[in-house]
Amino acid sequence: MQASAVQDLPFLHPFLGEDAATLLRERAGQYGERAFLTWAPFDGPAQTWSWARFEDDVARLAGGLLRRGVKPGDRIFILLENCPETLIARFACAWIGAVAVLGNPALTAPEARDLVEASGAGAAITQPRLREIVAGCPGLAWILLTSHDAGAPPQIEVAASERLEAAMSERAPARAPDPTAPAMILFTTGTTSRAKGVLWTHANVLWGAKMAALQQAMRADDVHHVFLPLFHVVGFSWSFLGAMFAGARVLLQPRFSGTRFWGAAIEHRATLSSQVKFTSNVLSQNMPPEHFFRQWTTANHTPAYAERFGVREVSGWGMTEMVAQGMVGDPWSAQPARTVGRPSLAYGIHIEDDDGRPVRPGETGHLFVTGVRGLSIFREYDGNAQATSDAFDDRGRFITGDRVTLHENGWVEFADRTKDVIKVGGEGVSGGEVETCVAQVKGVREVAVVGKPDDVWGEVVIAFVIPGADVADRSALREAIATHCASSLAKFKRPAEVRVVDDFPRIGFGKIAKVKLREQLVAERKGEPA
Repeated sequence: MQASAVQDLPFLHPFLGEDAATLLRERAGQYGERAFLTWAPFDGPAQTWSWARFEDDVARLAGGLLRRGVKPGDRIFILLENCPETLIARFACAWIGAVAVLGNPALTAPEARDLVEASGAGAAITQPRLREIVAGCPGLAWILLTSHDAGAPPQIEVAASERLEAAMSERAPARAPDPTAPAMILFTTGTTSRAKGVLWTHANVLWGAKMAALQQAMRADDVHHVFLPLFHVVGFSWSFLGAMFAGARVLLQPRFSGTRFWGAAIEHRATLSSQVKFTSNVLSQNMPPEHFFRQWTTANHTPAYAERFGVREVSGWGMTEMVAQGMVGDPWSAQPARTVGRPSLAYGIHIEDDDGRPVRPGETGHLFVTGVRGLSIFREYDGNAQATSDAFDDRGRFITGDRVTLHENGWVEFADRTKDVIKVGGEGVSGGEVETCVAQVKGVREVAVVGKPDDVWGEVVIAFVIPGADVADRSALREAIATHCASSLAKFKRPAEVRVVDDFPRIGFGKIAKVKLREQLVAERKGEPA
């Protein structure tokens, strides 16, 4: 199953004659006035959209975008917290053939500017709290604002001409579906200092929706509690799109809240949810006497959590580039502890040692994935042909940068990463990006950033810094670094600790041995000699 460019699909595939808007129209036609999306903000009463109302709002916003001159292929930067408007905006873009560029609302102004410039977005949709961040982005012809921030009442006055609601117009006509057309750009972090734009086609969106529903055994009578970020693959593809494909109802919250999760889940009788280690840890401290959940999707199987919460866990491994889960648990079978799942029927999974030989059970190796570009895996890194080429080996396999351990009967356990990415509370942080930021501080001669294991966040960012010869006050240098990072990096990217050291462990021709730095942090955590 060689990776193939989307333009060269030499076979019939499941989504001929369809696109993301087609799926919405089909489900609205099937379910009409049945509840689809319930928005449970932190302040104010819950609101519910029927399938018909959601589809109509999408079509009318699409009409408003057409009136503003948006054409097929145009890019719209969408910087919103979880809220109904971010979903309506994405599908409005899909309705008319525009490309939704999804941003993380935790971004700083310089980070948002980088994404807009890299993607070529010509307009934006955001919320009042983020208006100033978006306003500083060059090349935007206009900015639409929601009437309020997610989960909060209006905080500032917004001119009617700038309001997203005011932009809604007559329904846009349905366009001829093209599953190979670009639909969305999501950003992922790698070892470089700038995030890469992962381009999904309409076929990718439909693939993610169908595979999520099938692999997690979602049903039309389910209520999927979504609180993970909708600009991430787990919150959007694994959760929302899967529920949409299955005809299930979605319970949406602005973000995770340990004090607000259970109340909303019980009131709306949620049956499904996706969790990360941090959220499971928090929720386990405040268990209700009963709930309606039957299944949670997790990163790996933890029997103690499944038993405590009284749910079946379906674990999964994937990446933004994979669209759906490349390895996944089985909703109908028992699963070994700590494993992420078995290879999905939808992908080719390869685990090889350093010499390129397939590993045997009990061995750890490098993970490669084969799929079809623009269908089962992403089409390309937007505007970055070199990064796209470098992402595949000479056999057309996607190089994940992950190492995994093969167990008996095909079960797989995540081992570690070869790429310099730190996972903080489920967020991917590029060590290179943080290093670039810290290096800008006067007095920093050299910097190395690595992840430190953490019981709550999974990992936290630690910066090791060698000071310049003229630095006399190391405490002042640490404070200067913290101040600069606070103004330049999203909170989850900022170093939890800055260590000023005389030198780094090194290998080869002076290359920093980051593995040694990580081992030092792990040893300290265990109370062992470094």
